[in-house]
Amino acid sequence: MKIGEYADNSSKRRLQNRRAMQYIAKGTAEGVVRENSPSCRHPVSSLSSSEHFFSKISRKKYFSPYLSEEAAEAAVVRGNAFKATFRVNAYNRLEAYCTIKGVPIDVLINGVEAQNRAIEGDVVAVALDPVTKWTRFKGASANGSLNSIPANEPCSNSGRPDGSDVLLQNSSDANSSTEPEEVKQSLARICSMVTCNPLKRPTGRVLAILKSSPKRASVTGFFSLKQSHEDVEGLVSLVKGHFFKKNEEEWIQLMHTDHRFPKMMVSVRTLPESIKERVKAGDVTVERELVAAEIYDWNEETQYPHARVIDVFGRGGEIEPRIAAILFENSICAAKYSPNSLACLPDMPWKIPDDEFKSRKDLRKVCSFTIDPSSAIDLDDALSVEILSGEVLRIGVHIADVSYFVLPDTTLDAEAQARSTSVYVLQHKLPMLPPYLSEELCSLLPGEDRLTFSIIWDIDLSGKIINRWIGRSIINSCCKLSYDFVQAVIDKSFDFDEHIPSSSTGTKLYGDFTFKDVIESLRILYEISSRLRKTRFNGGALHLETIKTGFLFDEYGIPYDSMICKRMESCFLVEEFMLLTNMSVAEVISQAFPDSSLLRRHPEPNLRKLKEFETFWGKHGLEFDTSSSGQLHLSLVKIKEEIKNDPVLFDIVVSYASKLMQPAVYFSTGDLKESKNEWAHYSLNVPLYTHFTSPIRRYPDIIVHRILSAVLHAEKMYLKQCVDRLELSETEIVNTYFTGLRFNKNSAESIYGREALYSSALKFKIPDGNALVEIAAHCNEKSLASRRTEEASEKLYLWALMKKKETPLVTEARVLALGPRFMSIYIPYFGMERRIYYDEVDCLCAEWLEMTGKLVLDLIRGKIGKRRNNLGNFRPLEDVVLLTYPSASDLDEENTETISFGPCSANVITEKS
Repeated sequence: MKIGEYADNSSKRRLQNRRAMQYIAKGTAEGVVRENSPSCRHPVSSLSSSEHFFSKISRKKYFSPYLSEEAAEAAVVRGNAFKATFRVNAYNRLEAYCTIKGVPIDVLINGVEAQNRAIEGDVVAVALDPVTKWTRFKGASANGSLNSIPANEPCSNSGRPDGSDVLLQNSSDANSSTEPEEVKQSLARICSMVTCNPLKRPTGRVLAILKSSPKRASVTGFFSLKQSHEDVEGLVSLVKGHFFKKNEEEWIQLMHTDHRFPKMMVSVRTLPESIKERVKAGDVTVERELVAAEIYDWNEETQYPHARVIDVFGRGGEIEPRIAAILFENSICAAKYSPNSLACLPDMPWKIPDDEFKSRKDLRKVCSFTIDPSSAIDLDDALSVEILSGEVLRIGVHIADVSYFVLPDTTLDAEAQARSTSVYVLQHKLPMLPPYLSEELCSLLPGEDRLTFSIIWDIDLSGKIINRWIGRSIINSCCKLSYDFVQAVIDKSFDFDEHIPSSSTGTKLYGDFTFKDVIESLRILYEISSRLRKTRFNGGALHLETIKTGFLFDEYGIPYDSMICKRMESCFLVEEFMLLTNMSVAEVISQAFPDSSLLRRHPEPNLRKLKEFETFWGKHGLEFDTSSSGQLHLSLVKIKEEIKNDPVLFDIVVSYASKLMQPAVYFSTGDLKESKNEWAHYSLNVPLYTHFTSPIRRYPDIIVHRILSAVLHAEKMYLKQCVDRLELSETEIVNTYFTGLRFNKNSAESIYGREALYSSALKFKIPDGNALVEIAAHCNEKSLASRRTEEASEKLYLWALMKKKETPLVTEARVLALGPRFMSIYIPYFGMERRIYYDEVDCLCAEWLEMTGKLVLDLIRGKIGKRRNNLGNFRPLEDVVLLTYPSASDLDEENTETISFGPCSANVITEKS
């Protein structure tokens, strides 16, 4: 089949199927098919005739066959097709999008046939349609402009249509310098067509699936016992009340909990026995069971994918089965560590070996402490400050040395890499490392000697860094502080005395330090962090603080109330020093190992979306400059002051701005060696950044620890060689060549420097280029899955909270956008956006006036909601909105009331029912 050739029209196929079934029914009614019929060469019985015709029907293709792997790869190399990840619109499964590197606009894959059996997360080969088939942008007007931000932008993997979780390709895919000339020419032609057709979105179709989505193996859903009367693949169609022998299995429908996925068919024969018995008995309560399944087949002759059930979580209306389903759907490991991994841990009780005291800097006499949430037990960072003189301070950040315990090429390391990150779900914690490490040996518990990496800066009172030391150390934290306690110190909420008892603060002191020492240290750290923060934002950094909902739980773990959580200044105090640490380490390792360092980059937002954002808010009187992250930040600061009397509107603005951002991702420096301009972090506005400060809960940090260990070892080797060759004296060896403020490139590139770095890389088993690319890609996937899990759990607990309330919660909402099928609203009480679909609400009739962009809502008593693909749970109007009926004197002669909704306005026509 030629590339792009479609299968038969679906409506034509349905007509052919109906005619064939009518013919079968007629034949069976007559008892026999005429033997001399020209359409039948050999006499057959009526039943075999039915089988023959049905077999012919079943071979009718619903979809185009896939190209072979070789043909698909050849099409990609020639520029006739493009490799991309398939992303489905969370609100409309018939719309999917693909991001093609080099094309400024996402490609729309519209409709079942064009999607050709691809599902969310598949890596596909996509061919673009001719320009004549491209669709107009939603919101595009005849005068050549975009009226608003499109309501149905490409969906994220988290199920939100904001594009925040866009395609996470390996960074090698982003390096266009290695692409064949044919591909470059093809991309240039497409970009030219996009430029010449600014109001049109490119469309395309799937030619092949190059890599199946892991979501095919992590399906969660509910059964549906409603039998379909249409001809579904020959699986449930009956003749004389019997299944055909060829297709005699019974099948049941499975509806995915994620609306981006199609319904599936499950063979009753393969169901677990307990479920199978209930299905055959017609027990409708089986529809309440939440199950885990996997898609194992979907060929061009079947309308729906085939799946098999692999587990039953329990009743879908309960929290714990839902949590289990969320973890399964995101491939989050909830199992305990294997015995082989636990065998890698040191024996209990464990003490720091004497050799470590000799080789590390002893900082136990320095006043250091941790600052974390009050409930935290995995403490991986501590702070300290010393006054060197009236003008110079020595500030230290001390990070748990997890790499000392988690060694390369061990079962423990492999399992930690597979998990990649700790997952924090409300009322649940799934640690990346075994508790013996994360909560004991590696946790910087107060009063305990702990192995650490330390970065110590000498800083003057203006925040300027004068000197820096990086190395291995041993600390003994004097206390564990909470964010609330530190905030009270910042606010000077109460007076502290040197002899204040620990019981009155809930904080226990260890060692020879007093509360006066701790309080003084906190105040100095706060002053310096504030200066560092001010300098960072003056340098062009961007901060987007979105609202987060918190919950209060009863003794049974059920939420009974919610609250809006906003970060305190104490959080920013810690954050500022962690950012400085990560930037410092990124600078050191990328200069020492420019081809094999693990960094983190934040790509710039899509230029078209930035301009649409700027235009959209400009029409509402808010002027933005989106030319850089710094200018965007300054615009937000200015607008916050302009609309200070409407904080809800500012929250909405920040929410919109957050949706412009692409996700930050890990990458191997060797993979983007020729594109160093892509190493930068957009929101921080820094050229180099990595993750180093949370090795207990992030695997990339462990990799970075090993790379830094190699740098420190190489530096020590090089200095020793210099001393042995009498090129340095014993007093000069205190100078650093690879980890100081000034990296000595000549030393690193010398024969001895290269030998030292190479042997150190082997000693600490730093991953090579390809292995590091794979680690980065895996960690990106797991980080995204963790974020989706946390967001899904928050929605679950919000649902549980609403379910528990005896009366509906009535709260204010702001209309964000109106459309022909739904309106988007912002609910300040929860700091979230939601959609209200008109056809889901009883008694509500909506008419969308396309030419004017206005919505007409009528109240029609007795009207029942009929939204397609809904399971039938429609809501009464009173459950959706609190109605207020204005008196006749408040309306003009047309009974039209203009209502302002913050960023949007709409004309709502109210009529008596």
